[in-house]
Amino acid sequence: MNSETLNKRKRELGLTTEQLSQLSGVPVGTINKILNGETRSPRYHTLQALGKVLFGEEGAPSENDQFLSADADLSCEVRESAAPYLTKRQGEYTVEDYRRLPEDLRAELIDGTLIFSEAPTFTHQELVTELLFELQMFIRTNQGSCRVLPAPLDVQLDCDDRTVVQPDIALIGQEKKITQRGICGAPDFCIEIVSDASRKRDYGIKMQKYMNAGVREYWIVDPRRRKIVCYWFEGEDAPEIMMYTFDDQIPVRIYSGRLEIDFRQIRRRLWKEEST
Repeated sequence: MNSETLNKRKRELGLTTEQLSQLSGVPVGTINKILNGETRSPRYHTLQALGKVLFGEEGAPSENDQFLSADADLSCEVRESAAPYLTKRQGEYTVEDYRRLPEDLRAELIDGTLIFSEAPTFTHQELVTELLFELQMFIRTNQGSCRVLPAPLDVQLDCDDRTVVQPDIALIGQEKKITQRGICGAPDFCIEIVSDASRKRDYGIKMQKYMNAGVREYWIVDPRRRKIVCYWFEGEDAPEIMMYTFDDQIPVRIYSGRLEIDFRQIRRRLWKEEST
């Protein structure tokens, strides 16, 4: 185990240094020194705490690990208040494990694998706000009964103990799926705002999970590429895939096109970094 291995695994899990610190109990400054190579011989218990989070119990280093020098201090004090939450192999985690994570960690559980996310960007949150407003206004104007909510909101798509996702926006038409802890079952409509870290997941496994669970409509809004990919999962030709840009008016299929969201207007209202 070396700094390159630790960095690679940290990226695979989508963990920030702050999240890794909270889960392992190792201070942020110490982790940074290990990951950038400044600390070449980490203390044994420091490396063990990081190894348990990144690789599980079996992946924790032994006292003979080559990353440790012969005179490495094996009595490092790791913060006792931060218990090792991740003690299983990826693919073996359950909803119970997921719910034991610190509340301020952004995470999803997909087929037993825990995936961590960084805090969303300003543009991400602005897009969520705009789309949420459009949907809520349509529902209220038409005296609808659907509920539409932003993340964080736990959605157990298959009502099993291996998957909990957090769509950026979820619209639910059946109140029987709503619990105090979130949603058990498939929302009617899900929207994900793509980030660089979530891109592969949003276009890949989450699209498959939404389709298989019974989500009717799924949008992927990509602010960097200025495009929207809309999936319609009902009918003989499902999935139907429509491509739009930030200059288009996009019909919401679950409402039979009675609601169209004007992305040109949204684009004009979005904050632009160069304008500051």
